[in-house]
Amino acid sequence: MKKAHGFTFVEIAIVLIIIGLLLGSVLKGQELITNAKIKNLEGNFQSIVQAISIYQERYHALPGDDGNATRFNGISSAQNGDNNGKIDDAFNSEDLNKESRLVWLHLRYANLVAKTLSQDMQEQPHNVFNGIIGVSSDSNKNGAQGENIPLFIGFTKIPGNVAIALESRLDDLQADMGRIRSNLINYEGDRSTPKEEHNLYFAF
Repeated sequence: MKKAHGFTFVEIAIVLIIIGLLLGSVLKGQELITNAKIKNLEGNFQSIVQAISIYQERYHALPGDDGNATRFNGISSAQNGDNNGKIDDAFNSEDLNKESRLVWLHLRYANLVAKTLSQDMQEQPHNVFNGIIGVSSDSNKNGAQGENIPLFIGFTKIPGNVAIALESRLDDLQADMGRIRSNLINYEGDRSTPKEEHNLYFAF
């Protein structure tokens, strides 16, 4: 009768090395996916800034605040802005015909932002984390930390570790200061895991 044969140290070591390599590959893959999503957010910001800048140059008004948007056939007088030089209302407002929603109507009629499949011309675009993207001049209305930002692009549902990565690359790691703000007090505890979801406000 043959004696049961156990694993040798070499065999166990080989198995552990293989497991380590597999785990490393998975973690590296997750890191690459997260970095791609971060770049996507940065691209969203840049493309919207460009669209708003072109609109201002062409029509001498901010989209959403434009008091003469009826120049576009299909926009009613009720969908003009008040032309006060600000985009009023919460960036993630659910109410139609608020200036922060009219931003998208005006940009789409100017062919500066893609139309949506739903045909809702005021629909806010979604970011890569399934939150929304919005524009406003009233960051405090949405609970942004620190002083109000005159004009910003907001993103909802941003995981804490992604907020940290963006702050590290583009700003000062302070939730209540600088070019990027959060609705939360700080990023404590978010460095390695998406502990909290943030609204992030990118100053224009």
